[in-house]
Amino acid sequence: MKYTDQLFSEKTLGEFFDDLLQKQPDHPFIMYPDRGLVWTYADFYERTDRMAKGLLAIGVGKGDHVGIWARNVPEWLTLMFATAKIGVVLVTINTNYKIHEAEYVMRQSDMHTIAIVDGQRDVSFIDIIYQLVPELKEQPRGHMKSKHFPFLKNVVYIGQEKQRGMYNTSELFQLGNSQSDEQLQTAKTGLDRHETINMQYTSGTTGFPKGVMLSHRNILNNGFYIGERQNLTSEDRVCIPVPLFHCFGCVLGIMAVFSHGATAVMVEQFDPLLVLASVQKAKATALYGVPTMYFAELNHPMFNMFDLSSLRTGIMSGTLCPVELMRRVMTEMHMPEITIPYGLTEAAPVFIMSGVNDSIERRCTTVGTGQPHIEIKLIDPETGNVVPPNTPGEICCRGYNVMKGYYNMPEETARAIDSEGWLHSGDLGEVDEEGYYKITGRLKDMIIRGGENIYPREIEEFLMSHPNVEQAEVVGIPDQRYGEIAGAFIIPALGKSVSEEELREFCRQNIAFYKTPAHFFIVKEFPQTASGKIQKFKLREQARKILGLP
Repeated sequence: MKYTDQLFSEKTLGEFFDDLLQKQPDHPFIMYPDRGLVWTYADFYERTDRMAKGLLAIGVGKGDHVGIWARNVPEWLTLMFATAKIGVVLVTINTNYKIHEAEYVMRQSDMHTIAIVDGQRDVSFIDIIYQLVPELKEQPRGHMKSKHFPFLKNVVYIGQEKQRGMYNTSELFQLGNSQSDEQLQTAKTGLDRHETINMQYTSGTTGFPKGVMLSHRNILNNGFYIGERQNLTSEDRVCIPVPLFHCFGCVLGIMAVFSHGATAVMVEQFDPLLVLASVQKAKATALYGVPTMYFAELNHPMFNMFDLSSLRTGIMSGTLCPVELMRRVMTEMHMPEITIPYGLTEAAPVFIMSGVNDSIERRCTTVGTGQPHIEIKLIDPETGNVVPPNTPGEICCRGYNVMKGYYNMPEETARAIDSEGWLHSGDLGEVDEEGYYKITGRLKDMIIRGGENIYPREIEEFLMSHPNVEQAEVVGIPDQRYGEIAGAFIIPALGKSVSEEELREFCRQNIAFYKTPAHFFIVKEFPQTASGKIQKFKLREQARKILGLP
């Protein structure tokens, strides 16, 4: 596509859906290959209208906050578009949360209604809700008054079973019959593209979650330009096994698909076998995942039984991609055009991304070039001055993509977005003369060893060049002499082993002495968020515990 000064769309999600409905009503939009479910754009439009009427029937109105605590079930997508159509804010809840985190999000977001599935793994969402809201078992539906959650009026169970005090989704659709088309149309009118439509809580790699407010304009346009980097068209079928509660699923996935009139091939919860089977059955042309997902798919004992030849592109996100993994994905999974994005939830989320024609080296060592209609600068964290090429600096961006702010956190918002509208990422990076960006680490992850700045990403990339190392993460560890020293957590390559002595010698021979980690920890896995981001603060805690440090 030839980019112009004009942004892709200035419409709300509902208005854009109206246009798509006229253009391609019979084109498939949502597929669940494992259960033979296919909805065309017309089918799904009608379903979201019915859900919107159901929400109106239980007292949900413009500006209210509706939470969704569920796997990638069909109702997740239905609620996403139903709420958008009537100006309701969808609050996405991490399925790995337990009672403390769920309570925090429900309270901090002023949640009006929450929709839940039964649970995840060993955690019962139903039991948690009854613990948090005991009034559910005592008060009639639609008239609930919660002592601890003054805004909460409804709980919806996603399923057919009846749960005391809750509506189920079948009842919600039935209740919607009480709302006329005129009432729905009234609710749809007067919406503005700048209004908050989606609220996601930051993934928690650092600190306490904050509610990121994203608008129609934020996510629809960001999804479009993400799709453009993959050369998506309406004929593409994008397999999405990443969680919808995160930007990876709902923006990089659904919004990229939606803005191109393409087809979303959904996987309810990641399982390598289910992903492989879904790609084959749907003849998917694109696949999403984090490196650990691709490792699991490639190394599955039944991998060679599946025909993946329909694939051509996709996204690998969440952490650094090892060169060997990239090669295998490109060749063995038939994805020569796989891309790498960079961003953060506050940026809706992507503002730097590689393209389908970038070299393997570019895609493994950089995160690509800037996206259209977004300004990017790298600044010295101390002075605020823009740094020259190939010099580490904090990555900042400004444009249509920047969030409206953190919900009810004006001070935190002011710390993230400065007076000139620049969003400060907290990430350190470099840009070369050709405009390719490299991420060198988190600002707060930068290690200062006796006055020498150490950038963890540089050392991680180096360590992963060792043939027996699959993944590496470097963190700062307190030290009396130097203030801070580097510690490296290592996952050995499949079927290989590696020792601390071997790695230390490897470093001594190839990199500056001050960059050589003082400690190496050989582990089987890294602590991660649900979206695949490594939780370095937990690694730092592990290092201190192992070394007996306070």
